[in-house]
Amino acid sequence: MDSLVLESVITCPGCGFAQRETMPTDACQFYYECKNCQVLLRPKPGDCCVFCSYGSVKCPPVQAHGKAGGCCG
Repeated sequence: MDSLVLESVITCPGCGFAQRETMPTDACQFYYECKNCQVLLRPKPGDCCVFCSYGSVKCPPVQAHGKAGGCCG
């Protein structure tokens, strides 16, 4: 069994600033404030959280279930 990746680099689509963050394992994160430009990121349509939209790694629930349909249900 593969272990879950718990860190992701989230990149702001507005200013390009990238920050390594630890992802929650039991919930999706719907909002993230860019540490550089303070824009509030929200998931893209069809994504369950900001990590799935802007992160280098999908969130742990999606990693575990293989797709967003098994996440945040």
